[in-house]
Amino acid sequence: MPRIYIPNISVKENQISIAGDNAKYLVSVLRCKKGDELIVFDGEGNSLRTEILKADRKEVIADVIGKVPCDIESPINLILVLGLLKGQKMDMVIQKATELGVKEIMPVITERCQSRETRKVGRWRKIAEEASRQCGRTMIPFIHEPVDYVQFLGKVCQLRFGEIIGLIFWEEGELSVKDAFHKISSSQIARFSVLPIYILIGPEGGFTKEEVSLAEAKGFIVSSLGKRILRAETAAISAVVLIQFLLGALD
Repeated sequence: MPRIYIPNISVKENQISIAGDNAKYLVSVLRCKKGDELIVFDGEGNSLRTEILKADRKEVIADVIGKVPCDIESPINLILVLGLLKGQKMDMVIQKATELGVKEIMPVITERCQSRETRKVGRWRKIAEEASRQCGRTMIPFIHEPVDYVQFLGKVCQLRFGEIIGLIFWEEGELSVKDAFHKISSSQIARFSVLPIYILIGPEGGFTKEEVSLAEAKGFIVSSLGKRILRAETAAISAVVLIQFLLGALD
């Protein structure tokens, strides 16, 4: 069934009016017509099943049939913190992280970042929107504005008080992901569906030793993804999958 993202869905007399580019997309690309059913979601967890009453390139009017129950969202509040990557690598990680259920993506500028482009947030948010629509999610991960790495660490000092869980992945880390989880308190693990879990992945070239030490001082657990040195985009996707697997979120 076709799906369309409409922020702040407005229902009047049990109908939804869809205009502009969304109407053009539904009619010209998805070939929607009168009588077809359509899922409308708002990116915040709400999804409606509708039937199209009118369809043209200027406006699509749909009658609301009812709410769509959805259990597709990951139970983990996973936040990916990623050193800025150059070219289309950032686009790819945002797309795949969205498909895998990440709740937020925070680009950071580290010492070894080869790209310091900070004007692509609109593009990245559009990629997350399209990925959410394609994979069936009802929520769209929030893409933050890029910030300096040290500035980011300053905002998460509450790690010291056990309010969030943090892992930083480094090629020289001595702990496997599984062993790193053994260092997390049982009370934190029991609340994994509530506590934010931050995953820190470096850019091309990885984190410097000083950057890892700064994160460790804030309470992040240093881990590795094995003996092989992975590309940054591979590391990001692998870490997201492994953590969800260990917490049973892929069942």
